[in-house]
Formats: sequence, C-alpha cells, structure tokens
Amino acid sequence: MCRLQPYAKSPVGQFTGKTTSPKLILQKHDVIDARKYLVAQAGLENFIRSIVAALELKLPNTVRFNMNGQGVMQTWEDVYMAEKVYTQCLGISKRIYQCHAYTHEPQNKLAYFILEEHNERSSRLLPGFDFYVLVFCYYNDKKEVTAVDVQYDQMSFFLHCMGLAQAHAWFVEHVITRIAITWAKAFHMTGLVNPFTFSLQLILFPVLLMYCCGVLSTTA
Repeated sequence: MCRLQPYAKSPVGQFTGKTTSPKLILQKHDVIDARKYLVAQAGLENFIRSIVAALELKLPNTVRFNMNGQGVMQTWEDVYMAEKVYTQCLGISKRIYQCHAYTHEPQNKLAYFILEEHNERSSRLLPGFDFYVLVFCYYNDKKEVTAVDVQYDQMSFFLHCMGLAQAHAWFVEHVITRIAITWAKAFHMTGLVNPFTFSLQLILFPVLLMYCCGVLSTTA
C-alpha cells in the first residue's frame, strides 16, 4: 500500500517518492478516517491539547517536533517556549489556531490536518495575516504522540510578517512569471529540453552574468 511520507521523515533531499496507481489510492481511501472536527484556541499549547483529544491521544513530555526541517525539538516544553519567543520577536501579539477537519490513518498510526493561524500584531505598522500549515502527527501503540512534522511555506510566512507578501506576489506575477514563460517557450523551441541542458543553463547563466558585470565595470 502506498504510504504518505512527509519529507521531514528523512533528511531534506533524500528520495522518498514511491510508485502508485488509482487502485492503490482507492485502497488507501477505504481504510483512512476523515472527519470534521472544529478546534479554535488561542495559544499553541491549548490548541495541541484540544486537537489530540479528537483521537484520544496522550501527550508525554518527550516528542520529536520537526519545525519545517529548520529545527527539531525534543520536549513539549521547548516547543511552547520557542513558539512564545519567536512570536514576540516577529511582533505577533495574538495567535488563534483553528482546525476544521483531520485525516486519520490508523494502520500507519498517523493523523494529519491543515492548521489555520490568525495572527494579530503588536504594532499598527505591522499588518495582521492568516496563514495555513500542514501538520503530521505520529503516535505509538500506547496512543502516545511520538513525533510531529510541521510543514509550511517559510518564505511566504516571513513575507507576511514583514508586510511584503502583496508586493512580492505582484512582482512574481508581472515580472518573474513573464520572464519564465518567455524562457520556457524559447527553450521548448530548441527541442533540447532535458535535465542536462537545463542544468547547463543554471551553470552558464551566473557565469555569463558575472562576465557581463565585469566587462561593464572595466569599461565604466
């Protein structure tokens, strides 16, 4: 059976993809449990204790909490402390966590859901924002939570924190995307689209750019 494997179960860049088919997906669908379950709490600790109640899970003090592959904490105390400190550093005065449904795979001892964050700021100069996070929760035979993997778009999160998300979205849509489409059409017309020629471009482009900058600086 095809098993969902979040990247954080292995080092970033390690291959975890497996072949599948519509038949295997249907088999998986028959054994998972997807339910609506509303949780809305202020503060991370309150939210976590509420969401695990839906599956009647226990929270031992030790846990492998993987924060988007950027840090791994080993106790809930460290998790709550880190969340409190970095929200203050980012000027987040109030954070409401909510979840409207979850998917449970009993055979894999795994539950996952989309966590919605409502962030209010400590300064009028900093805009409030909503954000979405994917959370994977693993447990053992004693129904004790053993590991949590949190995944989200980190660049988008910090752009929202700095109030630059809208400007970045406009720049990507009106500048970067148009350049990328023009390049893709030209690349496709060559008939040489493959990983080797693509990698070659990634190597040659910065070299050519540095050469042009060097020529311009010497002629200036």
